[in-house]
Amino acid sequence: MNYIHSVILDKDKCRGCTNCIAHCPTEAIRVRHGKAYIIEDRCIDCGECIRVCPHHAKRAQSDGLEMLDKFDFTVAVPAPTLYGQFKDRYSIDMILTALKHLGFDDIFEAAEAADIVTAELKKALNNKPENIPWISSSCPAVVRLIQIRFPGLIEQIVRIESPMEIAARIIKKDIYPDKKNIGVFFISPCPAKITAARAPIGSKQSAVDGVISINRIFLDLQNAAAELKNIEPLGKASSWGISWARSEGESHSTGWPETVAVDGIDNVINFLEELENGKIKHVDFIEAMACPGGCVGGALTIENPYISKARIIRKAGKVDDRKRGGKLIRKSKAVLTMDTDIVQKHILSLDKDFKKALEKMAMMEEIIETLPGLDCGSCGAPTCRALAEDIVRGTAKKNDCIFILRNEIKVLTENLAELGSWMPPLLADEEKE
Repeated sequence: MNYIHSVILDKDKCRGCTNCIAHCPTEAIRVRHGKAYIIEDRCIDCGECIRVCPHHAKRAQSDGLEMLDKFDFTVAVPAPTLYGQFKDRYSIDMILTALKHLGFDDIFEAAEAADIVTAELKKALNNKPENIPWISSSCPAVVRLIQIRFPGLIEQIVRIESPMEIAARIIKKDIYPDKKNIGVFFISPCPAKITAARAPIGSKQSAVDGVISINRIFLDLQNAAAELKNIEPLGKASSWGISWARSEGESHSTGWPETVAVDGIDNVINFLEELENGKIKHVDFIEAMACPGGCVGGALTIENPYISKARIIRKAGKVDDRKRGGKLIRKSKAVLTMDTDIVQKHILSLDKDFKKALEKMAMMEEIIETLPGLDCGSCGAPTCRALAEDIVRGTAKKNDCIFILRNEIKVLTENLAELGSWMPPLLADEEKE
C-alpha cells in the first residue's frame, strides 16, 4: 500500500520561516526557494508542524460530515479526547447524543474499544518474556517513528490493534454484520490517526471509512449539544477507557506495576534512544504518546491540553464502572491483533548499494567538518548534518549555508577589488609605473 499522508502544505500561506523545520522530529521538512516542502518518506504525521506554524500553512486533510451521504448507515467512533473539549456541564451522554443529531445513526466509543484493548494487554503482559519492555501500538505516530529511527525496537511493539481500529472491526463484524453500505467514522484529535486509517501499519486494510478531525466538527457538535431536548444514555466505556485520552491512562488501566508513560515527541525520542542503548531497566510496558499530555494534546483539538486533561479526569470520575466497561466488555468475533508485519522504513540510508552508501557517508562527514555546526536553519535544513546529507543526495549545495556563502562573497569581493586596480600594460599610465 502506498504511504498516504494527512499533513499537507498550503504554499500560498507559507512564508518560508524555519519554525517547522526546527520542530520536525524526523527532519522531514526543508525550505527551498522561500517555501517549505515535506519529504514524504520521512513524515510521520505527528502534527508538530501544524502546531508550530504561525501562518497556518500546514494542515491535516480530514473528512467532513458530507461524507456521511455516501453510506446508508453510519457509526461515529469518538476518541475520548472529544469529551475533554467540552465544559463540565456537557456530559458524555450529551456529547454522544449530539453526534447522533449531526447525522450519525449510531455511536461506538473508542473508549469502549480501549477497555477491550486493556483486557488484551493484560493477557499479553502475563505471557511477556522477561527483561523485554513492550511498547504500546496505540499511537501511530510513535509506531512510524520507530520504523524510521528505531528499527531495532520494532519487535517490541505490541501487536494489538489500536482502539480506533478495533472499534471499527467490532461495528462491522459483531454489531452490524448484515449491513452492506455501512460507514464508520473516527472523530480524531490528531493527523496520525487520519493517516493510520488511510495507510494502516500492521494491517492490510483499515475498517475505518473516514476520519473527521475534532477541530472541524466541534462547533457543529457544540451547537447540537446546546439544542438537545432529550439525552440518550449512550456511554458504555469505563473510567479506565475514557482515561486513555491522557498520558498514563493506558498504562494505568493495565494495573501492571512496571509501566512507564512518556508523552511529547521529543521526550519519546530521548526515551527510545535510552531504551535502544540498554539504559532503561525494570520496565515491562511503555506507553509512548507523540502529543504533549497524550491525545488531549493532539494538533487537531481546540482546547488547552491541561484543561482538557482535567476535564477528562473529572468526567471519568463520574462513571460508574459497576455498570460499564470492564463488566460489559464484548466477546468479539473481530480480529484484535495485527495481521501484517511492521517493517523498517529504509529512508535514512544514503544508497541502496552498501559500498556506495559508505562512500557517501564518508563524503558527508567531510562536508560536516567544513560547516559551522550552528544548526541555525538558515540554509533551509534543520541542522548542519541534514544539510550535508542533502548535499550528498544532490538536493542542496554547499553555499546554501549562509556562512560559507558569506566567505565566498568576501573572497570574490577581494578578487574583484584586486582586478579593479589592475590595468593591462598597454593601457597602464606611465607615471604610475
